[in-house]
Amino acid sequence: MKLTLLVSLDKLKNYIMKKLQTFTLLFAILMSTSLFAQEVEEKANSKISVIAYGGIGYGIVDNDNQSNYNLNSNSGDLVINYKFSKNFGVATGLGLNQLSGNGFNSAGQFYHERDLIKIPLLLSIDQNVGDNFKVFVYLGPYAQTIVNDEYTFVNAKVEDVYEGWNFGFQLGLGFLYDVSDRFSLGLNYLGQSDLSKLETKNNQIINDEQRLKNLNTVGLMFILDF
Repeated sequence: MKLTLLVSLDKLKNYIMKKLQTFTLLFAILMSTSLFAQEVEEKANSKISVIAYGGIGYGIVDNDNQSNYNLNSNSGDLVINYKFSKNFGVATGLGLNQLSGNGFNSAGQFYHERDLIKIPLLLSIDQNVGDNFKVFVYLGPYAQTIVNDEYTFVNAKVEDVYEGWNFGFQLGLGFLYDVSDRFSLGLNYLGQSDLSKLETKNNQIINDEQRLKNLNTVGLMFILDF
């Protein structure tokens, strides 16, 4: 009788232990699923992101009265993107474009250096392509102004030849890898052309209007989601 009771108690103990293990496993699975769902939901609800992109390339200086010439470009933009739907957003920020190269006009041969500050207003489109990759497209108008303008001739240096603001249109494409849930990096292409022209200041060595067209750059893009 005593032996039978001990065997029954031992079976009951094993049964309770198995049930506890089952409940513990189910609880762990439920908690993991809940945390994963919360993480996915937070990522899906991320509407604000900071985007940095830049690259090197060249464009064509298109003059009205003087000869056209090419300038090398070293540019970078930092924008804040707000997503108003799953795949679409709007972005704006600041960009810096440093131009340099050789040219020729009626005053002679020169080396031209110019720095421009740009303010873009962009429509952004992003689409996942696979588990960890996505395509990011951005396009829209921009306004820009000259902050530094130097023409170095053989015997002289002339500064601030052109002045004012002009406007243009840009189109960019990024192909990115998701390093984490919040951070992506990849390659970036940017093409832009001015739609309006900059004018020379009064009493300068030349009197002309110009714009920068067919500017193409290739570089990197970084996206940080919040």
